[in-house]
Amino acid sequence: MPRYEFRCRACGDTFEVNRPMAQATEPAACPQGHADTVKLLSTVAVTGRGSSGIGGASPAPAGGGCCGGACGC
Repeated sequence: MPRYEFRCRACGDTFEVNRPMAQATEPAACPQGHADTVKLLSTVAVTGRGSSGIGGASPAPAGGGCCGGACGC
């Protein structure tokens, strides 16, 4: 389930709410009871093995294509 980050305009606290994507735009009350909150834009970090080749795996070849990957499209 996605996690959304909010900030309370009354007290300044930042808090997270887990909810379905269908409820992503609904307001969330501050844990302190304040109703004036704003949803924050969160970033997503994706990590992987990179090009270290650990375990005999070789990195994916750099490629072009419409999506910038090496999928051959």
